[in-house]
Amino acid sequence: MLRKCEICRSLLDEEDLFCANCGIEAPRAADDPPATRDVARLATHNFECAGCGASMSFDARAGSLRCPFCGSVDLKQEQDRKILSPNRVVPFRVSREEAEAKLRASLGRGLFRPGDLSERAALVKMTPVYVPYWVFDATTHTYWTADTDRTPAGARGDWHPLAGEHHGQHRGLLVGASGALAAAETAKLCPFDLEAGVAPDAVDLDNVTVEQFAVPRKYARPLARAGLEQAEAAVCQAHYVPGRARNVHVNVLVEAQSSEPVLLPVWIMAYRYKDQIFRFLVNGQTGRATGTAPVSWLKIGVAVAVVAAAVLALAALIGGIALR
Repeated sequence: MLRKCEICRSLLDEEDLFCANCGIEAPRAADDPPATRDVARLATHNFECAGCGASMSFDARAGSLRCPFCGSVDLKQEQDRKILSPNRVVPFRVSREEAEAKLRASLGRGLFRPGDLSERAALVKMTPVYVPYWVFDATTHTYWTADTDRTPAGARGDWHPLAGEHHGQHRGLLVGASGALAAAETAKLCPFDLEAGVAPDAVDLDNVTVEQFAVPRKYARPLARAGLEQAEAAVCQAHYVPGRARNVHVNVLVEAQSSEPVLLPVWIMAYRYKDQIFRFLVNGQTGRATGTAPVSWLKIGVAVAVVAAAVLALAALIGGIALR
């Protein structure tokens, strides 16, 4: 049975707790199982960033507020409201000092980065944030085809076609549900040890910065399916295709799929270099890092000039040999 939002009349998925259009809590049917109810919590100290659009609950003890995602101070306070509650929260293990050391070490690496980046980069904001993710588990049945360079004896071609089936079990597939971090950023922070997760009431979520779920479950499902297809293609190629492979194709039937919302720890740092803000992220559990950094166009220009000079010198040498 189709459900509609009571406010904006948008269609709701059967597992939606909130309307993806207006954010109002979705009505629940009286016969809904208990597992799909009582999964909302009251969030206080809510703010929305005018700079990047992030919606979050801030540390109630914070004196001055600055968006951890973009460094903006243009924050609009919102009313207390019910938001999706995570099933699990993975606590922080990486300290502030360790996270900042990751940033400083990263700034000192990179062939085309400015030479003074490590000295002149100024840390604007550093915040531990619980970032929302969806965790998917699935059972799959895959039909696959591929070409291998291991051809049978007497074959005339260089490639030999193969086909088969594979039954897979996938656990802990993560899909970012952040509205401020790009999908590529949340993916690069993975993996996390989900077994270390604790119940939400074991973490004081009222006195930490928590980003609210911006990607509803129904929009995360297609991203999860794409991840399952990539995983199945890799598994089938590794286990069933000998030698080199090409044209690996999979047709994945998802036989059973479940999902749950979780909050994962991320150190978010905004740093300034020559009046431009860049973002650096550290997995608060494992220390895995990713981020953006400026490039030195002077170094890039020198590299291009060196390559061009080498090409011209090689061309002149070949031309000289040909004239002899």
